[in-house]
Amino acid sequence: MTRHHRARLWRSGLASAAALTVAAGITGATPVSRATPAQPKLSLIAASDSVVLDRYVGEPGEPSGVYLDLGTYLAVEGPALEFRVTRASYKDPVVARQIIRNGTKTVTKTLPKGLVKDFSGLPDFLQITLADSTGKVVASQKENFCPNNAASRIRPDGPAKAKFPESCPTNPFTLGSVWGIQHGWAANVYAPFYGAPLDVPDGQYAATVSVAKKYRDLFGMPNKPQKLKVTVRTPPSAPSGEGARASAAGGHGSHGSGHGGHGAPKSTPGLGRAHLQGYGVDTPAPPALPWALKKEGLKAAAAGDGPGRTDGSRIAPPRQPAAKRPTSRASVPANVPKPDLRALPAWDIFISAGPEGEAPGRDHLAFSSTTWNAGPSPLVVDGFRQANKGLMDAYQYFYDAKGKQVGYAPTGTMEWDPREGHVHWHFTDFAAYRLLKADQKEVVRSDKEAFCLVNTDAVDYTVKNANWHPFSTDLGSACGEENSMSVRQSLDVGSGDTYAGYLPGQTFDITDVPNGTYWIQIVANPDKRLKETDLTNNTSLRKVVLGGKPGARTVTVPPHDLITSR
Repeated sequence: MTRHHRARLWRSGLASAAALTVAAGITGATPVSRATPAQPKLSLIAASDSVVLDRYVGEPGEPSGVYLDLGTYLAVEGPALEFRVTRASYKDPVVARQIIRNGTKTVTKTLPKGLVKDFSGLPDFLQITLADSTGKVVASQKENFCPNNAASRIRPDGPAKAKFPESCPTNPFTLGSVWGIQHGWAANVYAPFYGAPLDVPDGQYAATVSVAKKYRDLFGMPNKPQKLKVTVRTPPSAPSGEGARASAAGGHGSHGSGHGGHGAPKSTPGLGRAHLQGYGVDTPAPPALPWALKKEGLKAAAAGDGPGRTDGSRIAPPRQPAAKRPTSRASVPANVPKPDLRALPAWDIFISAGPEGEAPGRDHLAFSSTTWNAGPSPLVVDGFRQANKGLMDAYQYFYDAKGKQVGYAPTGTMEWDPREGHVHWHFTDFAAYRLLKADQKEVVRSDKEAFCLVNTDAVDYTVKNANWHPFSTDLGSACGEENSMSVRQSLDVGSGDTYAGYLPGQTFDITDVPNGTYWIQIVANPDKRLKETDLTNNTSLRKVVLGGKPGARTVTVPPHDLITSR
């Protein structure tokens, strides 16, 4: 299984100490007045005035260079810098609103129309230039800014725990996101996993980092660029190519370890679950990074699950299964909160040669799929091992508004999947894939219906009870080992689970399917074994047009309303 965005490959020598340096530089400042200002006070700060950047060396034809993580941060004093970013439907554009909270009073300001086009952050927020020893500018680039990126507390009077999510989603079918930086905290303004390395020769440079004027004007920021000395070098042991990408990918491809959507995660302290009104019973953990981050790493990574990693290099812990198999009478109270599973339309669609080991000459239509939980309660499923079998009995658990378990129901099985790219426990009958004709009659059905549930994508963190710090964000922590006696798999409110098209089972064999127009249908909870708040919204469709000749088939993916991503 594979999960999201291209992982950061080779970090600067500054990175490991940047947050501590920033904290040391800011901690001694005079504490902010208790009188809450009307607007967040934003400033661009630097962890150090000099940085050493190590070069990443790509394989022939691949980009090489350095990632310009210069240790510059956007710091906030006074009210938090907070945004709600939403779209009413896929027919509507993304709208970003700034939320300003002053005590009990809240002011909402809509950002200029068209400024924010997706959920990945503020576009062209940062300008970075590099000049050589003669003063000649040798490189200049703009960078987007995710306010949730690599946040650190920099003041003793700042909140002790992170409130906001730890990443900005890049799934093309995201519906809602929350961005923010708390008072006394700062977020790194550069996120290398969203960009490409800059190829400049080894040597000494002068860097200037500044916030674009349109954002300074919008947020009332002073025009105070940060100037740094930069050393670019190629270490003797610098990794290159596939090995470097594989180690960065963590194993499967997107949130750390696993399904193509299950790849490399991100980091920051946990929040606590007060905003969830008590749903769930465990300590929250950082969510995984978006699929885009893991995609490239997945292509190069060795098959099989590996440890997931958050942006702070720690694995998001899973929920722990119950101590023993339930023995009381199964019951589901009528008024208990339940999850609401929904399937997003297929995406990242391409033609594949098919799974490894299959006879050559066959054509496959590969795609990524995301199933998410719109809430208001998390989906929690425990598996308990049947004696001497690679099979577990599965149970869905239910909680009241205070987080107390109030019921459970048998819900099928979990099975051990030994295939490369999986090698973990799958919950069966979670989703079904079908290829339909233009008249929506079935042509091909995928054999894949079993999944390990992992919170790889922040699909909509604006829904009721959304958990901004979900559990189990990578396969390594959520899907168990071959000798496991029990596992707990979950899908938190607002989060989705992505399986990428590079994983086994994420294709249709179209060798004998004629050219023409078809629909990829994804159905969540196809046998309705899981108890939900709504069973009428579980199906999605994505149109595709097949062409080409045997062995060289093509696929065209028309836009889905305003979503042009294939």
